[in-house]
Amino acid sequence: MPGVSDHYFTADPASDAERRVLGVRLGGQDLDVEVAGGVFSPGGVDKGTRILLDEVPGPPSGDLLDLGCGWGPVALTMALANPAATVWAVDVNARALDLVRRNAERLGVADRVRAVTPDGVPDAVTFAALWSNPPIRVGKSVLHEMLRTWLPRIAPGGAPGGAWMVVQKNLGSDSLARWIETELGLVTRRATSSKGFRVLHTTR
Repeated sequence: MPGVSDHYFTADPASDAERRVLGVRLGGQDLDVEVAGGVFSPGGVDKGTRILLDEVPGPPSGDLLDLGCGWGPVALTMALANPAATVWAVDVNARALDLVRRNAERLGVADRVRAVTPDGVPDAVTFAALWSNPPIRVGKSVLHEMLRTWLPRIAPGGAPGGAWMVVQKNLGSDSLARWIETELGLVTRRATSSKGFRVLHTTR
């Protein structure tokens, strides 16, 4: 897929940033955010992320994780929904992290959103919930390594906690759920299906 590495796994994208302000709907509010090229879904909230945000119950309090945050729709929604949450927006893409910080400032939640690279999250932090539209197209080995790193860090308990991930059915959502259960020993169920996507819920 052309440009996929620039979207997902380039620390410093070479493509033109093409920064612009865009109107989006997050957390039931019409908001203006900053987006840019070289970051996943620069045209707004993509279909998978929208389904995730529409279907997942409101986030619990405590430390929350947005894995592969892009410009921040998931992290910002989490922060807007629960003032008692600290949201860790994690990405390897420096441009994405800059956008999250700028958007968090714009929306008045900068004190509760920490946009960092994976090694910027302290080892002692566990997460009351993880929300993600994971980068499936990076390949199974990279994706599996990401999930091996982060899924064991979710706190025990059921909804609204646990890990909530949206994955296209034709990109292996069902096989991913089986892999998580078999390889990581974490219960994973299909929470809902919508428009060709599955929302998976993983708990400890």
